[in-house]
Amino acid sequence: MSLTDTQRAIHAFIAERIAADGFAPSQAEIARAFGFKGVRAAQYHLEALEAAGVIERSPGRARSLRLRQRPVRPRQLELPAHDEALHLPVLGQVAAGVPIGADIGSDQVLLLDRALFSPRPDYLLKVKGDSMRDEGIFDGDLIGVHRTSEARNGQIVIARIDDEITVKLLKIAQGKIRLLPRNPDHAPIEVQPGQDFAIEGLYCGLVRPHA
Repeated sequence: MSLTDTQRAIHAFIAERIAADGFAPSQAEIARAFGFKGVRAAQYHLEALEAAGVIERSPGRARSLRLRQRPVRPRQLELPAHDEALHLPVLGQVAAGVPIGADIGSDQVLLLDRALFSPRPDYLLKVKGDSMRDEGIFDGDLIGVHRTSEARNGQIVIARIDDEITVKLLKIAQGKIRLLPRNPDHAPIEVQPGQDFAIEGLYCGLVRPHA
């Protein structure tokens, strides 16, 4: 059975935690480490790893994961320039245009240089659209996202509006929240009362896979 890049990265993460802590991570810890919205996604990948014969689990027992095979290194986009490297999952797409739904099934993990980002990102999203063109963010770029629910006026944020996500410049004035594009061909988004709105993270840099 062939593993996805995400599953190989989870396999490596389990091995790292066992080596460091003496016991396996919980499903909740795996979900947090890879930016999953809940433990169900982590459970799905663990079931795939078990089916592939690389781990064993004991039903009903917490932290019962055991390695049956040592992990292999996931696919890389580029090698880091120094030892401080980041293992970043690509969790889906973010709209630089109108909001689009997140596609959590890209199954890709990249090894990237920590110096490319500030602050430290937790995951990557692939940009779709050109509304942030004047910030140097283009269609197809992979942007780093630092997971946080707080942001200041004037920061570039990844925002969720009614279960869809977008990357925009945050503007807060007179009690109103607006998400501004950086391309005059696109209109601002004004968050309406009653909409399900949340800050998912801060933009913290990008890589251009085909540059």
